[in-house]
Amino acid sequence: MSGFGARGLRAFQQLSKRTFSTATSRQVANKVPEKQKIFQADNGMPVHLKGGVMDAVLYRLTMGLTVAGSIYVVYELLRISLPKK
Repeated sequence: MSGFGARGLRAFQQLSKRTFSTATSRQVANKVPEKQKIFQADNGMPVHLKGGVMDAVLYRLTMGLTVAGSIYVVYELLRISLPKK
C-alpha cells in the first residue's frame, strides 16, 4: 500500500459513505396503483395495448417481424427443397 497510503484509504472510505448515503435518500414515487387502474379498466381493449402508443408500436413491430420471418422461412424451405437445374 505504499502508493495508496492511509490518507488515500480514508478518503476512499469517506467518498464511498457519501455516495451510498446520498443515493438512499432519494424517494421513488409508487406508480403501481395508477398502472393497476389503467390495466384493469374494462374498456374493451386488449391488455397488451392498454399501455398507450408505445405498446401499439411495439405490438405492430413484433407482428411485422413475425410475419416477415415466417415468409422468409417458408421461402428458404421451398428454395432448399427444390433441386437446381
